[in-house]
Amino acid sequence: MITHEGETMGSPVAPTTISRRDLLKLGGAAAAGATLPLLDREPAEAQTPKRGGVFRIRGEDATTGFDPHLFSNHHRISTNLSFTHSRLVKVKAGPSIVPGTLPVEGDLAESWTQPNDRTYVFRLRKGVRWHPKPPVNGRELTAEDVKYTYERFLSIKGNPNRSMLGAVEKIDAPDKYTVRFMLNEPSGWFVDYLAQTVMWVVPREAVEQFGDLKRPEAVIGTGPWMLERYEPNVRLTLVRNPNYFVPGLPYADGVEVTIDEDPSSRLATWISGKYDFAPEYGQCVRRLDLDVAKGRKPNLKTQDFTVLFSGVTMMKLDREPFKDVRVRRALALAMNWKEVLETNAWSQGHGVPNPAIPAALKEWSIPINQLSPEGRRHYEQNIPEAKRLLTQAGFPNGLKLPVEATLGWSPDYVDNLQVVMRNWKDAGIDTELRGKEFGAFMSSVIYGKFEKLAHSLRGGSPIADIYLYAGHVPGEALNASGVDDPKLTEMIKLQRRTLDTAKRRELVYDIQRYLAEQVYYAYDASVTTVSAWEPYVKNFAPNLGHDYGGRLMAAWLDR
Repeated sequence: MITHEGETMGSPVAPTTISRRDLLKLGGAAAAGATLPLLDREPAEAQTPKRGGVFRIRGEDATTGFDPHLFSNHHRISTNLSFTHSRLVKVKAGPSIVPGTLPVEGDLAESWTQPNDRTYVFRLRKGVRWHPKPPVNGRELTAEDVKYTYERFLSIKGNPNRSMLGAVEKIDAPDKYTVRFMLNEPSGWFVDYLAQTVMWVVPREAVEQFGDLKRPEAVIGTGPWMLERYEPNVRLTLVRNPNYFVPGLPYADGVEVTIDEDPSSRLATWISGKYDFAPEYGQCVRRLDLDVAKGRKPNLKTQDFTVLFSGVTMMKLDREPFKDVRVRRALALAMNWKEVLETNAWSQGHGVPNPAIPAALKEWSIPINQLSPEGRRHYEQNIPEAKRLLTQAGFPNGLKLPVEATLGWSPDYVDNLQVVMRNWKDAGIDTELRGKEFGAFMSSVIYGKFEKLAHSLRGGSPIADIYLYAGHVPGEALNASGVDDPKLTEMIKLQRRTLDTAKRRELVYDIQRYLAEQVYYAYDASVTTVSAWEPYVKNFAPNLGHDYGGRLMAAWLDR
Protein backbone atom coordinates (compact mmCIF):
# COMPACT_ATOMS: atom_id res chain seq x y z
CA MET A 1 0.00 0.00 0.00
CA ILE A 2 1.16 3.52 -0.83
CA THR A 3 0.23 6.31 1.58
CA HIS A 4 0.29 10.00 0.65
CA GLU A 5 0.39 12.83 3.13
CA GLY A 6 3.10 14.89 1.43
CA GLU A 7 3.69 15.86 -2.15
CA THR A 8 5.19 14.84 -5.47
CA MET A 9 7.24 17.16 -7.62
CA GLY A 10 8.48 17.30 -11.19
CA SER A 11 11.72 18.84 -12.38
CA PRO A 12 12.09 22.61 -12.78
CA VAL A 13 11.67 24.47 -16.04
CA ALA A 14 14.51 26.85 -16.80
CA PRO A 15 13.80 30.11 -18.66
CA THR A 16 14.91 29.82 -22.27
CA THR A 17 15.67 32.30 -25.02
CA ILE A 18 16.46 32.02 -28.71
CA SER A 19 20.19 31.60 -29.30
CA ARG A 20 22.27 34.57 -30.33
CA ARG A 21 22.92 32.98 -33.72
CA ASP A 22 19.21 32.50 -34.31
CA LEU A 23 18.53 36.09 -33.26
CA LEU A 24 21.14 37.43 -35.65
CA LYS A 25 19.45 35.48 -38.44
CA LEU A 26 16.21 37.27 -37.57
CA GLY A 27 17.72 40.74 -37.75
CA GLY A 28 18.04 43.82 -35.58
CA ALA A 29 14.55 43.89 -34.08
CA ALA A 30 14.98 40.43 -32.58
CA ALA A 31 18.44 41.27 -31.32
CA ALA A 32 17.02 44.34 -29.61
CA GLY A 33 14.43 42.13 -27.92
CA ALA A 34 17.23 39.89 -26.68
CA THR A 35 18.76 42.73 -24.69
CA LEU A 36 15.83 42.72 -22.27
CA PRO A 37 16.97 41.14 -19.01
CA LEU A 38 15.81 37.85 -17.62
CA LEU A 39 14.81 38.91 -14.14
CA ASP A 40 15.04 36.75 -11.05
CA ARG A 41 12.63 36.78 -8.17
CA GLU A 42 14.32 37.95 -4.99
CA PRO A 43 14.49 35.40 -2.15
CA ALA A 44 11.49 35.57 0.13
CA GLU A 45 12.18 37.09 3.53
CA ALA A 46 10.75 35.49 6.64
CA GLN A 47 7.86 37.71 7.64
CA THR A 48 4.75 37.51 9.73
CA PRO A 49 1.70 37.30 7.45
CA LYS A 50 -0.68 40.26 7.59
CA ARG A 51 -4.41 39.91 7.42
CA GLY A 52 -6.66 42.28 5.51
CA GLY A 53 -6.86 44.23 2.29
CA VAL A 54 -8.19 43.36 -1.15
CA PHE A 55 -6.15 41.94 -4.00
CA ARG A 56 -6.79 43.86 -7.22
CA ILE A 57 -6.14 41.96 -10.42
CA ARG A 58 -6.99 42.14 -14.08
CA GLY A 59 -8.83 38.93 -14.85
CA GLU A 60 -11.17 37.20 -17.25
CA ASP A 61 -14.89 37.33 -17.92
CA ALA A 62 -16.69 34.00 -17.69
CA THR A 63 -18.28 34.51 -21.08
CA THR A 64 -19.39 30.87 -21.35
CA GLY A 65 -20.68 30.58 -17.78
CA PHE A 66 -19.28 29.03 -14.60
CA ASP A 67 -20.00 25.32 -15.04
CA PRO A 68 -16.65 23.47 -14.86
CA HIS A 69 -18.10 20.29 -16.36
CA LEU A 70 -19.47 21.77 -19.57
CA PHE A 71 -16.45 23.47 -21.11
CA SER A 72 -12.78 22.88 -21.71
CA ASN A 73 -10.27 23.92 -19.06
CA HIS A 74 -9.97 27.47 -20.35
CA HIS A 75 -8.93 30.52 -18.41
CA ARG A 76 -12.25 32.35 -18.51
CA ILE A 77 -13.86 29.76 -16.24
CA SER A 78 -11.06 28.13 -14.32
CA THR A 79 -9.26 31.24 -13.07
CA ASN A 80 -12.48 32.53 -11.52
CA LEU A 81 -13.53 29.26 -9.89
CA SER A 82 -10.06 28.93 -8.38
CA PHE A 83 -11.07 31.61 -5.87
CA THR A 84 -14.31 29.97 -4.81
CA HIS A 85 -13.90 26.21 -5.09
CA SER A 86 -11.78 23.34 -3.78
CA ARG A 87 -10.75 19.94 -5.14
CA LEU A 88 -9.47 16.77 -3.54
CA VAL A 89 -5.82 17.64 -4.20
CA LYS A 90 -4.11 20.72 -5.58
CA VAL A 91 -0.78 22.07 -6.77
CA LYS A 92 1.17 23.63 -3.93
CA ALA A 93 1.76 27.40 -4.15
CA GLY A 94 4.25 29.93 -2.79
CA PRO A 95 7.81 31.20 -3.35
CA SER A 96 9.34 27.81 -2.53
CA ILE A 97 7.75 26.38 -5.69
CA VAL A 98 9.78 26.87 -8.86
CA PRO A 99 7.53 27.87 -11.80
CA GLY A 100 7.00 24.81 -13.96
CA THR A 101 7.15 22.34 -11.06
CA LEU A 102 3.83 20.97 -9.88
CA PRO A 103 4.01 19.38 -6.41
CA VAL A 104 0.66 17.89 -5.37
CA GLU A 105 -0.73 18.25 -1.86
CA GLY A 106 -4.09 17.65 -0.23
CA ASP A 107 -6.91 20.17 -0.55
CA LEU A 108 -10.19 18.66 0.65
CA ALA A 109 -8.29 15.41 1.20
CA GLU A 110 -6.06 15.32 4.27
CA SER A 111 -4.44 12.10 3.04
CA TRP A 112 -4.85 9.32 0.51
CA THR A 113 -3.75 5.73 0.10
CA GLN A 114 -3.31 3.38 -2.84
CA PRO A 115 -4.06 -0.18 -1.67
CA ASN A 116 -3.35 -1.55 -5.17
CA ASP A 117 -2.64 -0.22 -8.64
CA ARG A 118 -6.35 0.28 -9.42
CA THR A 119 -7.71 1.72 -6.16
CA TYR A 120 -7.31 5.11 -4.48
CA VAL A 121 -8.83 5.96 -1.10
CA PHE A 122 -9.08 9.60 0.00
CA ARG A 123 -9.67 10.64 3.60
CA LEU A 124 -11.46 14.01 3.76
CA ARG A 125 -10.92 16.84 6.19
CA LYS A 126 -13.68 17.06 8.78
CA GLY A 127 -15.70 20.22 9.33
CA VAL A 128 -15.39 21.62 5.80
CA ARG A 129 -18.44 23.77 5.05
CA TRP A 130 -20.00 25.03 1.86
CA HIS A 131 -20.36 28.77 1.40
CA PRO A 132 -23.28 30.12 3.46
CA LYS A 133 -25.46 30.74 0.39
CA PRO A 134 -28.76 29.18 -0.68
CA PRO A 135 -29.60 26.48 -1.51
CA VAL A 136 -26.65 24.85 0.30
CA ASN A 137 -26.58 27.27 3.26
CA GLY A 138 -23.22 26.36 4.73
CA ARG A 139 -23.84 22.69 5.46
CA GLU A 140 -20.88 20.36 5.96
CA LEU A 141 -19.21 18.82 2.93
CA THR A 142 -19.22 15.02 2.97
CA ALA A 143 -17.91 12.14 0.90
CA GLU A 144 -21.27 12.01 -0.89
CA ASP A 145 -20.57 15.48 -2.31
CA VAL A 146 -17.26 14.30 -3.74
CA LYS A 147 -18.88 11.16 -5.14
CA TYR A 148 -21.67 13.21 -6.71
CA THR A 149 -19.22 15.68 -8.26
CA TYR A 150 -17.10 13.13 -10.05
CA GLU A 151 -20.05 11.01 -11.12
CA ARG A 152 -21.49 14.16 -12.68
CA PHE A 153 -18.10 14.89 -14.25
CA LEU A 154 -18.12 11.45 -15.88
CA SER A 155 -21.77 11.33 -16.92
CA ILE A 156 -22.82 14.83 -17.94
CA LYS A 157 -23.30 15.18 -21.68
CA GLY A 158 -20.79 17.42 -23.39
CA ASN A 159 -17.95 17.37 -20.84
CA PRO A 160 -14.82 17.72 -23.01
CA ASN A 161 -12.60 16.81 -20.06
CA ARG A 162 -14.17 13.44 -19.33
CA SER A 163 -11.08 11.53 -20.48
CA MET A 164 -9.14 12.96 -17.53
CA LEU A 165 -10.97 10.44 -15.33
CA GLY A 166 -11.70 7.94 -18.07
CA ALA A 167 -10.12 5.08 -16.13
CA VAL A 168 -12.61 5.42 -13.25
CA GLU A 169 -14.96 2.44 -13.08
CA LYS A 170 -16.70 3.11 -9.78
CA ILE A 171 -16.76 5.68 -6.97
CA ASP A 172 -18.12 4.95 -3.53
CA ALA A 173 -18.29 6.61 -0.12
CA PRO A 174 -17.72 3.98 2.59
CA ASP A 175 -18.30 6.56 5.30
CA LYS A 176 -18.92 10.28 5.73
CA TYR A 177 -15.27 11.24 5.26
CA THR A 178 -13.92 8.56 2.91
CA VAL A 179 -14.08 8.41 -0.89
CA ARG A 180 -12.83 5.43 -2.88
CA PHE A 181 -12.08 5.40 -6.61
CA MET A 182 -11.84 2.04 -8.37
CA LEU A 183 -10.22 2.11 -11.81
CA ASN A 184 -10.61 -0.28 -14.73
CA GLU A 185 -6.86 -0.18 -15.35
CA PRO A 186 -3.76 1.38 -13.78
CA SER A 187 -3.51 5.13 -14.37
CA GLY A 188 -0.17 6.84 -13.96
CA TRP A 189 -1.77 10.28 -14.17
CA PHE A 190 -4.77 9.80 -11.89
CA VAL A 191 -3.75 11.97 -8.92
CA ASP A 192 -2.28 14.62 -11.23
CA TYR A 193 -5.62 14.86 -13.00
CA LEU A 194 -7.47 15.31 -9.72
CA ALA A 195 -5.34 18.43 -9.14
CA GLN A 196 -6.50 20.07 -12.38
CA THR A 197 -8.64 23.21 -12.37
CA VAL A 198 -11.74 21.47 -13.70
CA MET A 199 -11.94 19.11 -10.74
CA TRP A 200 -13.80 21.50 -8.44
CA VAL A 201 -16.15 19.80 -6.01
CA VAL A 202 -19.70 21.13 -6.50
CA PRO A 203 -22.94 20.86 -4.48
CA ARG A 204 -25.83 18.74 -5.73
CA GLU A 205 -28.39 21.27 -4.47
CA ALA A 206 -27.09 23.99 -6.80
CA VAL A 207 -27.36 21.72 -9.84
CA GLU A 208 -30.86 20.65 -8.84
CA GLN A 209 -32.05 24.22 -8.27
CA PHE A 210 -30.44 25.91 -11.27
CA GLY A 211 -30.30 23.04 -13.76
CA ASP A 212 -26.58 23.54 -14.30
CA LEU A 213 -23.81 25.68 -12.84
CA LYS A 214 -23.48 28.34 -15.53
CA ARG A 215 -25.10 31.24 -13.68
CA PRO A 216 -23.28 33.24 -10.98
CA GLU A 217 -25.86 32.26 -8.34
CA ALA A 218 -24.59 28.69 -8.71
CA VAL A 219 -21.00 29.63 -7.86
CA ILE A 220 -21.04 27.94 -4.46
CA GLY A 221 -17.94 26.16 -3.28
CA THR A 222 -15.79 25.55 -0.23
CA GLY A 223 -12.91 27.74 -1.40
CA PRO A 224 -11.16 30.68 0.31
CA TRP A 225 -13.37 33.41 -1.17
CA MET A 226 -17.04 33.72 -2.12
CA LEU A 227 -18.47 35.39 -5.21
CA GLU A 228 -20.31 38.45 -3.90
CA ARG A 229 -21.07 40.19 -7.17
CA TYR A 230 -20.66 39.48 -10.88
CA GLU A 231 -20.97 42.32 -13.37
CA PRO A 232 -20.58 40.87 -16.88
CA ASN A 233 -17.78 42.51 -18.88
CA VAL A 234 -16.93 44.70 -15.86
CA ARG A 235 -15.76 42.85 -12.72
CA LEU A 236 -16.11 40.05 -10.21
CA THR A 237 -16.08 40.91 -6.52
CA LEU A 238 -15.06 38.19 -4.07
CA VAL A 239 -15.08 38.29 -0.27
CA ARG A 240 -13.40 36.08 2.32
CA ASN A 241 -15.12 32.83 3.19
CA PRO A 242 -15.56 33.14 6.99
CA ASN A 243 -15.74 29.36 7.31
CA TYR A 244 -12.75 28.40 5.18
CA PHE A 245 -11.30 25.13 6.40
CA VAL A 246 -7.63 26.19 6.58
CA PRO A 247 -7.21 28.13 9.86
CA GLY A 248 -6.15 31.74 9.33
CA LEU A 249 -6.52 31.67 5.55
CA PRO A 250 -7.01 33.46 3.30
CA TYR A 251 -5.12 36.50 4.51
CA ALA A 252 -6.83 38.96 2.16
CA ASP A 253 -10.39 40.13 2.87
CA GLY A 254 -11.28 39.92 -0.79
CA VAL A 255 -10.31 39.91 -4.44
CA GLU A 256 -11.48 42.36 -7.08
CA VAL A 257 -11.19 40.98 -10.61
CA THR A 258 -11.46 43.71 -13.24
CA ILE A 259 -12.29 42.72 -16.81
CA ASP A 260 -10.46 44.68 -19.50
CA GLU A 261 -9.85 43.13 -22.91
CA ASP A 262 -7.65 45.95 -24.23
CA PRO A 263 -3.88 45.50 -23.61
CA SER A 264 -3.14 49.23 -23.72
CA SER A 265 -5.95 50.10 -21.33
CA ARG A 266 -5.08 47.44 -18.78
CA LEU A 267 -1.38 48.36 -18.93
CA ALA A 268 -2.27 51.99 -18.21
CA THR A 269 -4.50 50.92 -15.32
CA TRP A 270 -1.69 48.86 -13.81
CA ILE A 271 0.93 51.58 -14.28
CA SER A 272 -1.40 54.04 -12.53
CA GLY A 273 -1.44 51.80 -9.44
CA LYS A 274 -4.91 50.27 -9.68
CA TYR A 275 -3.76 46.63 -9.92
CA ASP A 276 -1.43 44.79 -7.56
CA PHE A 277 -0.16 42.49 -10.32
CA ALA A 278 0.82 42.79 -13.96
CA PRO A 279 -2.30 42.83 -16.14
CA GLU A 280 -1.84 39.92 -18.57
CA TYR A 281 -2.84 36.29 -18.09
CA GLY A 282 -0.92 34.68 -15.24
CA GLN A 283 -0.09 38.08 -13.67
CA CYS A 284 2.37 38.68 -16.49
CA VAL A 285 3.60 41.78 -18.30
CA ARG A 286 4.33 41.81 -22.00
CA ARG A 287 8.06 42.21 -22.65
CA LEU A 288 7.16 45.05 -25.01
CA ASP A 289 5.89 46.93 -21.94
CA LEU A 290 8.53 45.80 -19.45
CA ASP A 291 10.90 48.77 -19.72
CA VAL A 292 8.02 51.21 -19.23
CA ALA A 293 6.78 49.24 -16.23
CA LYS A 294 10.22 49.08 -14.61
CA GLY A 295 10.69 52.80 -15.22
CA ARG A 296 7.46 53.63 -13.40
CA LYS A 297 7.77 50.84 -10.82
CA PRO A 298 11.49 50.43 -10.04
CA ASN A 299 10.85 48.13 -7.08
CA LEU A 300 8.66 45.73 -9.03
CA LYS A 301 9.09 42.04 -8.20
CA THR A 302 9.45 39.77 -11.22
CA GLN A 303 9.89 36.15 -12.22
CA ASP A 304 10.59 34.68 -15.67
CA PHE A 305 9.07 31.38 -16.74
CA THR A 306 7.97 29.61 -19.91
CA VAL A 307 4.20 29.54 -20.33
CA LEU A 308 2.09 26.54 -21.28
CA PHE A 309 -0.02 28.21 -23.90
CA SER A 310 0.78 28.56 -27.58
CA GLY A 311 -0.96 28.64 -30.90
CA VAL A 312 -2.03 25.36 -32.47
CA THR A 313 -3.13 24.57 -36.02
CA MET A 314 -5.84 21.94 -36.47
CA MET A 315 -6.45 20.13 -39.77
CA LYS A 316 -9.35 17.93 -40.88
CA LEU A 317 -7.49 14.69 -41.49
CA ASP A 318 -10.44 12.94 -43.15
CA ARG A 319 -10.71 15.59 -45.86
CA GLU A 320 -8.53 16.78 -48.68
CA PRO A 321 -5.93 18.15 -48.74
CA PHE A 322 -4.92 17.12 -45.20
CA LYS A 323 -5.35 13.40 -45.73
CA ASP A 324 -1.92 13.65 -47.36
CA VAL A 325 0.96 13.84 -44.88
CA ARG A 326 2.97 15.78 -47.48
CA VAL A 327 0.51 18.67 -47.25
CA ARG A 328 0.64 18.61 -43.46
CA ARG A 329 4.42 18.60 -43.53
CA ALA A 330 4.45 21.45 -46.03
CA LEU A 331 2.27 23.50 -43.71
CA ALA A 332 4.68 22.85 -40.82
CA LEU A 333 7.76 23.63 -42.92
CA ALA A 334 6.24 26.97 -43.91
CA MET A 335 5.94 28.09 -40.28
CA ASN A 336 8.63 30.17 -38.58
CA TRP A 337 8.35 29.88 -34.80
CA LYS A 338 11.26 32.27 -34.34
CA GLU A 339 9.42 35.00 -36.23
CA VAL A 340 6.35 34.44 -34.06
CA LEU A 341 8.45 35.02 -30.94
CA GLU A 342 10.37 37.95 -32.38
CA THR A 343 7.24 39.87 -33.36
CA ASN A 344 5.05 39.01 -30.36
CA ALA A 345 4.59 41.63 -27.65
CA TRP A 346 4.71 38.97 -24.93
CA SER A 347 8.01 37.43 -25.98
CA GLN A 348 10.11 39.91 -28.00
CA GLY A 349 12.33 37.00 -29.02
CA HIS A 350 12.19 34.96 -25.81
CA GLY A 351 10.70 31.49 -25.93
CA VAL A 352 10.91 27.91 -27.10
CA PRO A 353 9.47 25.69 -29.86
CA ASN A 354 6.88 23.12 -28.84
CA PRO A 355 6.52 19.45 -29.67
CA ALA A 356 3.19 17.77 -28.93
CA ILE A 357 3.63 18.33 -25.19
CA PRO A 358 4.32 22.00 -24.36
CA ALA A 359 7.96 22.74 -23.61
CA ALA A 360 6.96 24.31 -20.28
CA LEU A 361 6.36 20.76 -19.03
CA LYS A 362 10.07 20.10 -19.19
CA GLU A 363 9.92 16.74 -17.42
CA TRP A 364 7.71 15.35 -20.20
CA SER A 365 8.25 17.52 -23.28
CA ILE A 366 10.91 16.05 -25.56
CA PRO A 367 13.75 18.41 -26.54
CA ILE A 368 13.51 19.20 -30.25
CA ASN A 369 17.04 17.88 -30.84
CA GLN A 370 15.89 14.45 -29.66
CA LEU A 371 13.23 14.13 -32.35
CA SER A 372 13.88 11.97 -35.41
CA PRO A 373 15.50 13.75 -38.39
CA GLU A 374 12.12 13.83 -40.17
CA GLY A 375 10.36 15.31 -37.16
CA ARG A 376 13.16 17.73 -36.34
CA ARG A 377 13.21 19.31 -39.77
CA HIS A 378 9.64 20.57 -39.30
CA TYR A 379 11.02 23.08 -36.78
CA GLU A 380 13.24 24.85 -39.33
CA GLN A 381 11.35 26.92 -41.88
CA ASN A 382 12.03 25.69 -45.41
CA ILE A 383 9.84 27.38 -48.01
CA PRO A 384 11.36 25.62 -51.08
CA GLU A 385 10.85 22.21 -49.47
CA ALA A 386 7.28 23.12 -48.50
CA LYS A 387 6.53 24.07 -52.11
CA ARG A 388 8.15 20.85 -53.35
CA LEU A 389 5.95 18.75 -51.07
CA LEU A 390 2.83 20.60 -52.21
CA THR A 391 3.77 19.94 -55.82
CA GLN A 392 4.32 16.24 -55.06
CA ALA A 393 0.90 16.14 -53.43
CA GLY A 394 -0.73 17.54 -56.57
CA PHE A 395 -0.82 21.25 -55.76
CA PRO A 396 1.89 22.87 -57.92
CA ASN A 397 0.02 26.18 -57.79
CA GLY A 398 -0.49 26.05 -54.05
CA LEU A 399 -3.68 25.98 -52.01
CA LYS A 400 -6.40 28.42 -51.04
CA LEU A 401 -8.17 27.57 -47.79
CA PRO A 402 -10.30 29.20 -45.09
CA VAL A 403 -8.82 29.21 -41.59
CA GLU A 404 -11.31 29.41 -38.72
CA ALA A 405 -10.26 31.19 -35.53
CA THR A 406 -11.56 33.51 -32.83
CA LEU A 407 -10.16 36.97 -32.28
CA GLY A 408 -11.50 36.78 -28.72
CA TRP A 409 -8.34 35.37 -27.17
CA SER A 410 -6.42 38.66 -27.28
CA PRO A 411 -4.92 41.17 -29.73
CA ASP A 412 -1.52 39.53 -29.17
CA TYR A 413 -2.97 36.21 -30.27
CA VAL A 414 -4.21 37.88 -33.44
CA ASP A 415 -0.66 39.11 -34.11
CA ASN A 416 0.56 35.52 -33.72
CA LEU A 417 -2.06 34.25 -36.15
CA GLN A 418 -1.21 36.88 -38.75
CA VAL A 419 2.46 35.82 -38.73
CA VAL A 420 1.46 32.17 -39.19
CA MET A 421 -0.89 33.01 -42.07
CA ARG A 422 1.84 35.09 -43.71
CA ASN A 423 4.28 32.19 -43.38
CA TRP A 424 1.82 29.84 -45.03
CA LYS A 425 1.25 32.25 -47.89
CA ASP A 426 4.99 32.41 -48.58
CA ALA A 427 4.85 28.67 -49.25
CA GLY A 428 1.76 28.90 -51.45
CA ILE A 429 -0.87 28.13 -48.81
CA ASP A 430 -3.15 31.15 -49.10
CA THR A 431 -5.61 31.32 -46.20
CA GLU A 432 -8.66 33.48 -45.64
CA LEU A 433 -9.56 34.20 -42.02
CA ARG A 434 -13.04 33.29 -40.86
CA GLY A 435 -13.37 34.93 -37.46
CA LYS A 436 -15.82 33.60 -34.89
CA GLU A 437 -17.22 35.03 -31.67
CA PHE A 438 -15.43 33.51 -28.67
CA GLY A 439 -18.40 31.61 -27.25
CA ALA A 440 -19.35 30.19 -30.64
CA PHE A 441 -15.75 29.16 -31.26
CA MET A 442 -15.43 27.44 -27.88
CA SER A 443 -18.60 25.45 -28.48
CA SER A 444 -17.73 24.35 -32.00
CA VAL A 445 -14.26 24.68 -33.50
CA ILE A 446 -12.26 23.25 -30.60
CA TYR A 447 -14.48 20.17 -30.85
CA GLY A 448 -13.59 19.69 -34.50
CA LYS A 449 -16.55 21.53 -36.01
CA PHE A 450 -14.74 23.39 -38.79
CA GLU A 451 -14.37 22.98 -42.53
CA LYS A 452 -10.72 22.11 -43.15
CA LEU A 453 -8.28 24.29 -41.22
CA ALA A 454 -8.47 26.10 -37.87
CA HIS A 455 -6.18 27.86 -35.43
CA SER A 456 -6.52 28.33 -31.69
CA LEU A 457 -4.64 28.52 -28.40
CA ARG A 458 -3.82 25.46 -26.34
CA GLY A 459 -2.29 25.10 -22.90
CA GLY A 460 -5.04 25.09 -20.26
CA SER A 461 -3.85 22.07 -18.28
CA PRO A 462 -0.36 21.57 -16.82
CA ILE A 463 -0.39 17.79 -17.30
CA ALA A 464 1.39 16.05 -20.15
CA ASP A 465 -1.12 13.27 -20.81
CA ILE A 466 -3.95 15.62 -21.79
CA TYR A 467 -1.97 16.77 -24.83
CA LEU A 468 -1.68 13.18 -26.00
CA TYR A 469 -4.93 11.47 -25.07
CA ALA A 470 -7.55 14.19 -25.48
CA GLY A 471 -6.16 15.46 -28.77
CA HIS A 472 -5.35 12.17 -30.49
CA VAL A 473 -7.64 9.32 -29.40
CA PRO A 474 -10.74 8.69 -31.57
CA GLY A 475 -13.99 9.72 -29.93
CA GLU A 476 -12.43 12.29 -27.61
CA ALA A 477 -14.23 15.65 -27.71
CA LEU A 478 -11.00 17.64 -28.04
CA ASN A 479 -9.60 15.50 -30.86
CA ALA A 480 -10.25 18.44 -33.15
CA SER A 481 -8.20 17.21 -36.11
CA GLY A 482 -10.02 13.88 -36.03
CA VAL A 483 -6.90 11.77 -35.47
CA ASP A 484 -7.62 8.06 -35.97
CA ASP A 485 -4.33 6.19 -35.86
CA PRO A 486 -4.53 2.73 -34.22
CA LYS A 487 -0.76 2.53 -33.68
CA LEU A 488 -0.76 5.92 -31.96
CA THR A 489 -3.84 5.10 -29.86
CA GLU A 490 -2.17 1.99 -28.46
CA MET A 491 1.03 3.93 -27.70
CA ILE A 492 -0.95 6.55 -25.79
CA LYS A 493 -2.97 4.00 -23.83
CA LEU A 494 0.18 2.08 -22.92
CA GLN A 495 1.89 5.12 -21.40
CA ARG A 496 -1.28 5.85 -19.43
CA ARG A 497 -1.18 2.37 -17.88
CA THR A 498 2.51 2.62 -17.01
CA LEU A 499 3.02 3.55 -13.35
CA ASP A 500 6.82 3.61 -13.42
CA THR A 501 7.66 7.25 -14.14
CA ALA A 502 10.94 6.64 -15.98
CA LYS A 503 9.40 4.00 -18.26
CA ARG A 504 6.37 6.22 -18.89
CA ARG A 505 8.65 9.11 -19.87
CA GLU A 506 10.40 6.91 -22.46
CA LEU A 507 7.02 6.01 -23.95
CA VAL A 508 5.91 9.65 -23.95
CA TYR A 509 9.10 10.66 -25.77
CA ASP A 510 8.51 7.97 -28.41
CA ILE A 511 4.96 9.24 -28.95
CA GLN A 512 6.20 12.79 -29.48
CA ARG A 513 8.77 11.57 -32.02
CA TYR A 514 6.01 9.83 -33.94
CA LEU A 515 3.68 12.84 -33.79
CA ALA A 516 6.39 15.21 -35.04
CA GLU A 517 6.65 13.06 -38.16
CA GLN A 518 2.90 12.76 -38.76
CA VAL A 519 1.99 16.45 -38.16
CA TYR A 520 -1.60 15.83 -37.10
CA TYR A 521 -1.37 19.30 -35.51
CA ALA A 522 1.19 22.08 -35.95
CA TYR A 523 2.37 23.97 -32.88
CA ASP A 524 3.53 27.55 -32.48
CA ALA A 525 6.22 28.43 -29.93
CA SER A 526 5.62 29.20 -26.25
CA VAL A 527 6.92 32.47 -24.88
CA THR A 528 9.19 32.89 -21.88
CA THR A 529 7.29 35.59 -20.10
CA VAL A 530 7.69 37.84 -17.05
CA SER A 531 5.30 37.71 -14.12
CA ALA A 532 5.33 40.91 -12.04
CA TRP A 533 3.81 42.11 -8.78
CA GLU A 534 4.09 45.04 -6.40
CA PRO A 535 6.69 44.90 -3.61
CA TYR A 536 3.97 45.04 -0.95
CA VAL A 537 2.57 41.70 -2.18
CA LYS A 538 4.27 39.07 -0.05
CA ASN A 539 4.69 35.30 -0.38
CA PHE A 540 3.54 35.20 -4.01
CA ALA A 541 5.02 33.25 -6.89
CA PRO A 542 3.63 32.50 -10.36
CA ASN A 543 3.24 29.06 -11.90
CA LEU A 544 1.65 27.22 -14.78
CA GLY A 545 -2.10 26.82 -15.02
CA HIS A 546 -5.23 28.69 -14.00
CA ASP A 547 -5.05 28.42 -10.20
CA TYR A 548 -5.04 32.15 -9.43
CA GLY A 549 -6.89 31.55 -6.17
CA GLY A 550 -4.45 28.97 -4.90
CA ARG A 551 -1.50 31.27 -5.50
CA LEU A 552 -3.19 34.32 -3.95
CA MET A 553 -4.42 32.38 -0.93
CA ALA A 554 -0.80 31.87 0.11
CA ALA A 555 0.01 35.58 -0.32
CA TRP A 556 -0.74 38.71 1.69
CA LEU A 557 -0.62 42.50 1.42
CA ASP A 558 1.90 44.53 3.42
CA ARG A 559 1.15 48.15 2.54
